[in-house]
Amino acid sequence: MDSLRTLYKTGNGPSSSHTMGPQKAAASFFISYPDADLFRVSLYGSLALTGKGHLTDHIITETFAPRDVEILWYPDDEMPEHPNGMKMEALREGRSLGHWEGYSIGGGIIRTSGDEDQDSPHKIYPHSSMKKILKHCSKQGLTLWEYVYMNEGKGIRDFLHSVLEDMMGSIDEGLQEEGVLPGGLFLSRKSASYKKRASMLAQPLSTSARLFSYALAVSETNAGGGVVVTAPTCGASGVLPAVLRSMKESFDLSEVDLLRALATAGLIGNVVRTNGSISGAEVGCQGEVGVACAMAAGAAAQMMGGTPRQVEYAAEMGLEHHLGLTCDPVMGLVQIPCIERNVMGASRAIASAEYAILSDGSHKVGLDDAIATMTQTGRDLMSTYRETSLGGLASFYDENNMD
Repeated sequence: MDSLRTLYKTGNGPSSSHTMGPQKAAASFFISYPDADLFRVSLYGSLALTGKGHLTDHIITETFAPRDVEILWYPDDEMPEHPNGMKMEALREGRSLGHWEGYSIGGGIIRTSGDEDQDSPHKIYPHSSMKKILKHCSKQGLTLWEYVYMNEGKGIRDFLHSVLEDMMGSIDEGLQEEGVLPGGLFLSRKSASYKKRASMLAQPLSTSARLFSYALAVSETNAGGGVVVTAPTCGASGVLPAVLRSMKESFDLSEVDLLRALATAGLIGNVVRTNGSISGAEVGCQGEVGVACAMAAGAAAQMMGGTPRQVEYAAEMGLEHHLGLTCDPVMGLVQIPCIERNVMGASRAIASAEYAILSDGSHKVGLDDAIATMTQTGRDLMSTYRETSLGGLASFYDENNMD
């Protein structure tokens, strides 16, 4: 498996696959052809269907500035290796200088056609399944966070510290903002009001309200094109930070506790990414909010003092109970149902952790089984339910029927 440095990425929302990925590809292509006077970009499948709502055209044009950019949309065509396919061509005075074909496969990761991920120059983990990781940790007497630290090596604590700061910064930014989110749905930001109401409520509702406000804050920051951390994606970036902040306040946890929880959450996300997918365009929202919930549930169980087996159980529940979740953003925006799904994902993550902690860690279905099921379920989903905005809520939503 790859380093956590390729999983946790800080960048502008609203989508790791539709903004961060294309931005990275465009920046790299621009460097290769600095003399071009025109860049032609062709977007296919999900990138074309929901690209405008996800600001794909905006970020590509901005990245190639001040050069001219021509964007071509092919919503009815998919390239062979992934639903998020794109082609780029550099021209000068009408003559082609070169071209590139590739895919934005989720989490801001770019893969060139026929090649491995550009973010994966080498593997650093000796095990790729949770079953093998648990067996190794049991034999060596390791916790999951210790396993991460040992394989990541020097500098991982500093990296995770930076990730934690960025996550908390996204919460703080969201809590300060009010007004309407951009994009045409005229959806009002709610995080600030939820946070204020939380202070006036009695327990346990006040704790839940704070958790909701934190998930809302990051998700609204993301929807507004602000800076977030992929965990594992931009669209699901509110779940893990909300759980970390809420549990820190509830249990007076130290930064060391949070960094170790981040390491464990990253390991869980890495196992899913290696054996399944974190792309909504490939497997639906079960691969985004579902995986985010699994990551946060495992982190929460660890912060509650859980054993590696209980941590794995919490993560498995977080993913299992999101199986089949579709990705159907209304108007192609990462707002409805995405923002509320982050809130529910954070709440379910803590519930999963509490359930696992009350058990002895024994369970019949392992995380690896849930990942395999998610992957197969995602393949079986019709394309209309995989980040195309052609089905589900996106097709039934009618703003004229709302008060």
